[in-house]
Amino acid sequence: MSITYLEAIREAQARALAEDPRVFIYGQDVGAFGGAFKATKNLAEEFPGRVIDSPISEDAIIGLAIGAAIDGMRPIVEMQFADFSAVGFNQVINQAATLYWRTRVPCPITIRLPAGGTSGSGPFHSQNMEAIYAHYPGLVVMTPATVEDAYHMLLEAVAIDDPVIFCEHKYLYYHLKADKLPGDAMPTGKARIAREGRDLTIVAYSAMVHEALAVAEELASEGTEIEVVDLRSVKPLDTDTVMASVARTGRLLCVGEAWPWGGVTAEVMARVAGEGFGLLDAPPQRLNAKDTPVPYHPNLWAAHRPTARSIATAARNVLRL
Repeated sequence: MSITYLEAIREAQARALAEDPRVFIYGQDVGAFGGAFKATKNLAEEFPGRVIDSPISEDAIIGLAIGAAIDGMRPIVEMQFADFSAVGFNQVINQAATLYWRTRVPCPITIRLPAGGTSGSGPFHSQNMEAIYAHYPGLVVMTPATVEDAYHMLLEAVAIDDPVIFCEHKYLYYHLKADKLPGDAMPTGKARIAREGRDLTIVAYSAMVHEALAVAEELASEGTEIEVVDLRSVKPLDTDTVMASVARTGRLLCVGEAWPWGGVTAEVMARVAGEGFGLLDAPPQRLNAKDTPVPYHPNLWAAHRPTARSIATAARNVLRL
């Protein structure tokens, strides 16, 4: 019996509710409806009064969660789409992120953001917000790329005292499965070597890890060994693992689904260039989505975001430098 990425998120929430009476879930249609993507399906029946439907106001949702956290609770907030969290942006960056720094009162809230694109979702339901939130001190930003991390990192998010932005990729909800959930997991802030190699390091996170792994498999048939680093979280960012990988390969390609201006790929490249310039045998490169709003049409969307095909082209270009 297998478990999907989405089911792992649901199971993690069920476990958090069962083990800690301070935990509750709050968001639009999370109760009887089970959430927009069914990430809270049946949890309202299993935990009466602790899976609560909210008004249609992201600002009010996050504000209530912060107040509850101040009073000792550990809320899990579901945004229907990552894009909509912008409506509550002030609450996140000016209240949750700064609360402990200002008052020494922790703010243990977890904000789940269904992130990333799917075919036909368009510009208002496909955004990747991780770099925006990672810019602000006080926030932890998790970007799980595996079923195992979706489960264990969500449990860790609920347990820690910091506010967490949990970026779960919608495309992975049903496309990613595991045989079972392991008992152990790596801590947040530690990157994972998803595939070892000697010729090129590809640093990726979230859904792009799987595109990078497909490229590594393709180029292996040509005699090229690509090392794939899964960041797992972008705040904190595990520079040491990235640097060690670049030391082995001498070449770096950073891949992200978000827009190219600034962002996680730019941060990784800046750190490697600034702290490990002598390790590089070629200029570091990055590949992101096109610098346009996310298109609706499936063919345009496929051309907008990085895919195994475009990553393979970029990888071959880096190898020729």
